[in-house]
Amino acid sequence: MPFFRPIRSLLVLVAAAQLGGCYYLQAARGQMEVLNKREPIDEVIRSPDTPEDVASKLELLQDARQFSIDALSLPDNESYRTYSDLGREYAVWNVVAAPPLSVDPKTWCFPVAGCVAYRGYFNKDNAERKAAELAGQDFDTFVGGATAYSTLGNFSDPVLNTMLRRDDTELVALLFHELAHQVLYVKNDTSFNESFATAVEELGVERWLAEQDRSGDYEDWSARKDYANDVAALALEARNELESIYAGDLSDEAKRRAKAERLDALEAAIKARAEEAGIDASGWWQDQPLNNARLAAWSAYEIHVPAFRELFRECNEDFPCFYEAARELGGLDPEARQARLDELGAEAMRL
Repeated sequence: MPFFRPIRSLLVLVAAAQLGGCYYLQAARGQMEVLNKREPIDEVIRSPDTPEDVASKLELLQDARQFSIDALSLPDNESYRTYSDLGREYAVWNVVAAPPLSVDPKTWCFPVAGCVAYRGYFNKDNAERKAAELAGQDFDTFVGGATAYSTLGNFSDPVLNTMLRRDDTELVALLFHELAHQVLYVKNDTSFNESFATAVEELGVERWLAEQDRSGDYEDWSARKDYANDVAALALEARNELESIYAGDLSDEAKRRAKAERLDALEAAIKARAEEAGIDASGWWQDQPLNNARLAAWSAYEIHVPAFRELFRECNEDFPCFYEAARELGGLDPEARQARLDELGAEAMRL
C-alpha cells in the first residue's frame, strides 16, 4: 500500500446550491449523488448481488461503528450506517497550492467550514483544470484523491466504496478519523483539525486491536505507523529547512536552486527508508513530484499528533475528558492555541 495516506477532505456543502457559481454547484451535485446512492448496510450485506469481500468489510465496519460509540465515545448517529457505491476510485479530488517560495498553502474560505488549505472537486478533470490554472499563476500544486470526506455531521455520511480498498485495520482507522471530525472542528485551522482526527484514529485503533486480541494485526499496523512517522519526520525537517531558506536573504534564483536540491534529498531519503522497511515506493503518494504544495498538504495530518497524544495522556487516557480538553484548546485564540500545542508537543518529546 502507498505509504502516504490519501488526503481526506472536510468538504462541507450546506446550502451550496444557493450560493451559486460553478464550484458550489458541482459540490452540491456531487454531494447529492453521494446521498442519493445510500443504501442501508444491513440490506447491502444480505443482498445476493453483493460481492463477498464487500459484505465482509461492511460487517467489519458495523462492528467498528458500535465500538466507536461504546469504547471511544464517538458520535452515536446515522453516519456510516448506509453504503454508497460511487463507481469510481476516489470520492473527491483535492487541489492544494502553495507559492513557489513558501511552504504556507493557499487557503479558500467557505460558509460553515471557514478557511481551508484545499479545494475539493467531485470530478478529477475539474480538479486538474484548477491545478493547471494555479500552476499558470506560478503556484506549486498537488491534486490528491480522497477516499472519504466528512460533512461534520451536517449529513448522515455513508460508507463509500472508495473506502473499502483499504485493509481491515486501515479501514477501521479511517472510520474513527472521519467520526472524530464530528466531535471537534475549529474554523480556519486545518492542521489542528486533521492532527486531532489523526490522533483519535491512532488511539482508537490501538484500543480496537487490543480489545479484539488481534496482536498480529497490531504488530503490522504499528510497524507501518512507525515507518510513516519516520517519513513524516523527514518531510517535516525538509519543510522547516525550506521555510528558513525562503525567509533568508538569498536571491530568488538561489532559493529555487536550494529548494530543488532539498526536495531531491528528501525524495532520496524517503526511498532509502522505504528500502529499509521493504516497502515498494515506486508509486508513492499518487505519482506526483515533491513540491511545496505536497509538503503543506501532508504536514497538516501529522504536525500536532504528538501534542494531542500528550493531552490524552494528561486525561488518563479517558476519551470524554480528552475531547473536552481538545475543545477547550480549540476555543483559544490562534496564538494561545499554538503556544499550548507547542508546549504539549515538547512534553511529548521529553517522555
